Amino acid sequence: LVVYERDMGLRKIRVMDIAGGAEHHIEFPEPTYAVYGGDNREYDTELLRFEYASFVTPESVYDYNMNTRERELLKQDEILGGYDPSLYVSERLYATAGDGTQVPVSVVYRRDAFEWGANPLLVMGYGSYGASMDPWFSPSRLSFLDRGVVYAIANVRGGGEMGEEWYEGGRMLTKKNTFTDFISCVEHLIKEGYGDPERVGIWGGSAGGLLIGAVVNMRPDLFTAAVAGAPFVDVINTMLDPSIPLTTNEYKEWGNPNIPEHYEYMKSYSPYDNVGAYDYPALMTTGNLHDARVQYWEPAKWTAKLRANKIGDGLLLIRMTMGGGHGGVSGRYDRYRETAFEYAFVLDRLGMVE
Repeated sequence: LVVYERDMGLRKIRVMDIAGGAEHHIEFPEPTYAVYGGDNREYDTELLRFEYASFVTPESVYDYNMNTRERELLKQDEILGGYDPSLYVSERLYATAGDGTQVPVSVVYRRDAFEWGANPLLVMGYGSYGASMDPWFSPSRLSFLDRGVVYAIANVRGGGEMGEEWYEGGRMLTKKNTFTDFISCVEHLIKEGYGDPERVGIWGGSAGGLLIGAVVNMRPDLFTAAVAGAPFVDVINTMLDPSIPLTTNEYKEWGNPNIPEHYEYMKSYSPYDNVGAYDYPALMTTGNLHDARVQYWEPAKWTAKLRANKIGDGLLLIRMTMGGGHGGVSGRYDRYRETAFEYAFVLDRLGMVE
């Protein structure tokens, strides 16, 4: 029997010998990684196939002998242009939230480009629907790492990394934990020397865009640049409109605004409703005309309100696609161009333009 588990946010595989009673966990060489079950179509076998990847290791497929505990690498994604994994370092950290909760953070950087307290820092977050953000390999991310950017994922409450309690601790009337956890993670990374406090970027999409919108209201001084992709930022108006297909189904995630207690709590963090006369970080938001999950008017309204209220001269851009859906544009090369545009914004604002 093979059981896929999570322990302190990390995926693990436990192999149990039902007849003999012995069991063991498959060991993995890196402090932070992602592992998934592969195609295992044979029942009567001693081999287990699984897929493994990390910030440093490209997607790999292994056969594991459950008796001898030996593994065989069958296939690994080729990284065009050459790739040397020894140049990169990944780490697993824990930030302490305001209520004492330990929040996992996964970090990766290029070994020969790292200098304590001097690197630009880019932090990604999501924290909704009980979804987990595992460390995955991204060839395009190398564009950041090779320039000296330190990249991190904050596994804040509202996600599923630490189990059902973790999800319950960041939804409905505890939703603000998602935002304060993220702020604590960024502060911890800066304190521990993983980034220059004057060059901090943050990034999130959809419900992660809600996260970005909330934290730039709460701590505009902490961040240098922010990217909010298809962001769910007009929480009150959207959740008050039951004609929008997803609205009533999501009462269990955000709350029902027809209940006064839920309404007041949601309004207290809704990014659109809490825009103020703040010196916001440089911000780029994206929207898509054919997005059925976060309609295009949410980022448009939010951007307009930011422009009307913010102080300072921080760059504020909105990029709207006329043919994209919730995940952005389709087509390989269009997606590459979209990614390059967003990367260019971050690199420019973090002072990485040559």
